[in-house]
Amino acid sequence: MTRRSGLPPVWFRLPPGFYEIDPEDRTALDAFAEALGGSEAQQQLSRLMDELDGLAGHEVVHTAFGFHPEEPTGVATSLFSLTVRRIEQPNPRLAVARTALAIARSPLWTGADRRFIDLPSARPCCLVAGTMSLPDLDRCPFQARAVTAHPDGLHLLVLDLTSASNQHAAAYTDILEAIAHTLEFSDPDPTAHGPMLSGTSRILEVLL
Repeated sequence: MTRRSGLPPVWFRLPPGFYEIDPEDRTALDAFAEALGGSEAQQQLSRLMDELDGLAGHEVVHTAFGFHPEEPTGVATSLFSLTVRRIEQPNPRLAVARTALAIARSPLWTGADRRFIDLPSARPCCLVAGTMSLPDLDRCPFQARAVTAHPDGLHLLVLDLTSASNQHAAAYTDILEAIAHTLEFSDPDPTAHGPMLSGTSRILEVLL
């Protein structure tokens, strides 16, 4: 997550159904796809991992896939990501507001709700959620984005949750807000290894 040199530490919890993934997992996933016996699955997985590799160039430091059962059969999938950016001006609250406003003004939105979130840390936080119209896609995916500032005063955090299952927009918005409420900036468990907390969280399976 924030193991990279020069980035501030951040801890958070993901709800049940989310699984961390990064470029180092490519070999294991390739073996999994091969075990499934389908060349198409391998090709799709390869394209997906290529896209994830490219996210690093956009300051994305953590990604996770969400899989939740969907009735009568099927799975609702989503992608969570965390981006860490340098603040370009000295007022973190103003930086959060400007970043959220820039997100909300994107011409890709077909409709979006915007509001402030009161975090336990009292850090400024804005949430933008709605559907987006993207080129070459027949359906509009849903995205929720939360922006807050790190206490170091030098970095912004942008949390994203994206899914093609826009019928679950309200549930996904609740999930992202709940993740934002778990953000911590000092190690909540010094005995744990690494900045990412594993296991269950206080967030329930709000989907389905």
